[in-house]
Amino acid sequence: MNDASQFPIVQNMTVTEGGIANLTCRVEHNDNTSLQWSNPAQQTLFFGDKKALRDNRIELVRATSQELTISISEVTLADEGMYTCSLFTMPVKTAKAFLTVLGVPKKPEINGLTKPLLEGDQITLTCVTSGSKPAADVRWFKNEKEIKGAKEVNASGKTFTVKSSLQLLVNRHDDGVAYTCRVDHVSLTATHEETTQVLEVHYAPYVEIKHSIPAPLEGQYLKLECVPHGNPSPDPVLWTKDGGELPDLDRVIVEGRELTFMSLNKTDNGTYRCEATNHLGTSHAEYKLVVKDPNALPGPPDHALIGGIVAVVVFATLCLIIVLGRYLARHKGTYLTNEAKGADDAPDADTAIINADGNHAHAEEKKEYFI
Repeated sequence: MNDASQFPIVQNMTVTEGGIANLTCRVEHNDNTSLQWSNPAQQTLFFGDKKALRDNRIELVRATSQELTISISEVTLADEGMYTCSLFTMPVKTAKAFLTVLGVPKKPEINGLTKPLLEGDQITLTCVTSGSKPAADVRWFKNEKEIKGAKEVNASGKTFTVKSSLQLLVNRHDDGVAYTCRVDHVSLTATHEETTQVLEVHYAPYVEIKHSIPAPLEGQYLKLECVPHGNPSPDPVLWTKDGGELPDLDRVIVEGRELTFMSLNKTDNGTYRCEATNHLGTSHAEYKLVVKDPNALPGPPDHALIGGIVAVVVFATLCLIIVLGRYLARHKGTYLTNEAKGADDAPDADTAIINADGNHAHAEEKKEYFI
């Protein structure tokens, strides 16, 4: 019989804390020699199918001449270590399997947040998770967008405590922002642990005025809406005109944040102010109303007149081009004719030009004499 075939075969195992570890020892050929499992403390767990250690978590799964499989339920970090399978031949043959236990990180906690915050506050958010093995990975998210924090890892026995911090200078844009601390770990195969905190930031108000039409005309309907932003919400708002109270007219209606003119006229002209206040301050916005007479507005352009002017300009331009072209062509022909007259009997080009000038002079003289 091959001696190697009587050597026990085992495998290392990794299990999550609280899970079940199955330890299997096999041998290809066995002449009824017993197999035994012992723990890292060298305590016998099972000898064949006989239980040797009183621990309700340890049970027999399978016991034959070629296999001994046991299970350990509700595994703890203390169960981690080297387990030994022994085959009681002469001499005894052993094989060792290492059981790795993963420590599950606890749900993270976010510290350092007080509510409400004031605009301009400086705070440090700290996310803490403990119990992980190996050390967990802690990540920060601001409204689902990942941001970087300062990480710190501390060992505590076999497990680790991981912290990650964020330093924030709070402003009004942080109001309602969700900061999430997420813990990733090899033991969390299908999910992750996370905690979320939403910031509440109080800040002084600021105001804007929205208008329903861009260029108000007499007789039109106009609505002005005062839109205050602040926390706490600055309600109610105060409307004034030119530094005083609004005119007591049936045409002017105030409903909450809205100022409505049912039918505009020029007496409504002026500067309208909306003012909003909360316990952190006061803000205002202004709208200058100028009502125009619809009959005084310039009419639309006369397209027919414009078209006629363009046509005249184009026609005049064409005529000028034609006259100029004919003038240039006529003078160019005269020059060529005179040059040809001097070139008939000239031995060279210079003499031809002189002769042409002379002929022209004679022609002028003859012309004067004839007259």
